Amino acid sequence: MISGYRIPAALLYLLCCLLCVAGEEVIRLQELEGNPVTIHTGGTAVQSNAQILWMYRSEDVDIKIVDSLVIRGEIITDYDRDRFRDRLQLDRTSGSLTIRNTSREDSGVYKLHIITGSVSVWSFSVDVYVPVSKPTIRNQDERRSVSPRESCSPLCSVENGKDVNLSWYEGEERISSNTSTDSSERLYLPLNITHLNNSTYTCVAANPVSTQTTQLHIKELCYSPVVSEDAEVNYAEVKTQNSKEAYKRNWVEVTEVQDQSDSVVYSDIRK
Repeated sequence: MISGYRIPAALLYLLCCLLCVAGEEVIRLQELEGNPVTIHTGGTAVQSNAQILWMYRSEDVDIKIVDSLVIRGEIITDYDRDRFRDRLQLDRTSGSLTIRNTSREDSGVYKLHIITGSVSVWSFSVDVYVPVSKPTIRNQDERRSVSPRESCSPLCSVENGKDVNLSWYEGEERISSNTSTDSSERLYLPLNITHLNNSTYTCVAANPVSTQTTQLHIKELCYSPVVSEDAEVNYAEVKTQNSKEAYKRNWVEVTEVQDQSDSVVYSDIRK
């Protein structure tokens, strides 16, 4: 826990007033969960005797996560030991802050205050995302068509999450898309194909830091193999021929049994 030196209440009040009046620009950063993220100020070098203060806003409460001071020529830097533990690293030369091993819980607004004779403030919005899942495709009509002239209705779906977008592409052109803020439900996007063509259809799931694609194999998903008329006739002939041969075998077996039975009866009479 950060302890020791505190900024006077009057100075904190002044900082708040400055923020309200200036309406400072918010710089947005996006990163994949697990990766480090460095929040760069993009400004000039910080004065060697400046106080550097980093704040993190969580649930409308500002938490002091870094406080770096120079006292009697000695640099004293305190880091938050609760929420971020040992994952923070300050660069006093630029004021930049690095967060290691990021998680979705690290998303939020970070504010940098550099205090010398005046106060300079930067605001950063950090969004940490998990990788998007691979989309799956199924046929809405479980009964597959036997004719490629009939319509087909593939349905693409993916596990929803923060800023996830689901799209259908025909070749390189996006033809439809869907998104939802309800992360508890899967995200669905249907596609209606009225006739078989040579186009390539791809379902794409994406968030700001990752993308997954699944290609539609329309013949496998929607259409059963078509049996030609010649094949149907040959199948009927073979089935008829097999039936005749089976009938002949059964007739021979019955005749032999009858002959054996007659022989036994005749033998009994002679005796």
